[in-house]
Amino acid sequence: MPRDLIITENITVDSVIDATGDWFVPAGAEDPADVADMRGVEKRLRATADALLVGRATFEAFRSYWPQQSEDQTGVSEYLNRVDKYVISTTLTDPRWGGTTILRGDLADEVTVLKNQTGGDIVATGSITMVHALNRTGLVDEYRLFVYPVVMGSGRRLFEEPVDQPHLELVEAHPFRSGVVLLRYRTH
Repeated sequence: MPRDLIITENITVDSVIDATGDWFVPAGAEDPADVADMRGVEKRLRATADALLVGRATFEAFRSYWPQQSEDQTGVSEYLNRVDKYVISTTLTDPRWGGTTILRGDLADEVTVLKNQTGGDIVATGSITMVHALNRTGLVDEYRLFVYPVVMGSGRRLFEEPVDQPHLELVEAHPFRSGVVLLRYRTH
């Protein structure tokens, strides 16, 4: 059975995924109790994945931050150090992070190979250019959108225009105490 490819993004109400600014910090994030419900669901979702797919810029941002987080209470650092990491890049030569493979071929071909391997979910996150390309391949099985109660007005969005509208089926809507809402959509 093929693995699922899941795009997970923090997104504004007006569909901006560009992480410019600090809009993606949940209300009450300074108090762990105010985001505990969200962290619990994030942990549940991470448990189904054993592969991360990102572009070079997102990979380099993650690599420069997460491996050094020894006091991370979110579980993200442990997750990123555990999963197989796949980086789409024609310029990266040395990943310098264990468990990382650089993919240099055609995106659709590389993802098809990954999906046909045995394992858990493959999660793609950040990496706006790569996500736009994945949206065009028809290989995305699910979108997990953490919708923040923010309107940016401008910025790069989840779907480019024009876009072939995928048929989406809502499989989960989970509001959090912070005002963020998780929307999970399966594609058909």
